[in-house]
Amino acid sequence: MADLIRTAQYFKVQIADKPGTLGGMLAPLREEGVNLLAVHAFPRNRRTQVDVVPEDPTAFKNVAKAHKLKAQGPKMCLLVDGEDRPGVLADLTDRLGSARINMTAVTGLAAGQGRFGAILWVKPQDVKKAAKVFGIGLS
Repeated sequence: MADLIRTAQYFKVQIADKPGTLGGMLAPLREEGVNLLAVHAFPRNRRTQVDVVPEDPTAFKNVAKAHKLKAQGPKMCLLVDGEDRPGVLADLTDRLGSARINMTAVTGLAAGQGRFGAILWVKPQDVKKAAKVFGIGLS
């Protein structure tokens, strides 16, 4: 099976760095049926930054607004999913490096049943170039 690589919109939300705040942020999205393709949360300046990649960015924005989530974006990232195999992330990142595209962040994981997923972040001015490297269009 070939890897599926696509550009996707993501949004940045800042929340308190306290127990339960991520669940509290995600609950309204669940209740409104907003499907998330990826979520990446990490500490930043005494708070937590949550990067959210919704399947339907418009639905996400509507729920975020209704629940007063201060979402910044959209910004663009690259989402990858495919068959897990040794070196898959190295191959993807080598392709970007060979094109002289610096990644600002990457998250990769095994998804079970022989599958993997990754989020590749590049600077906004490099998204189009990165998409071209992978032979994909912009979403």
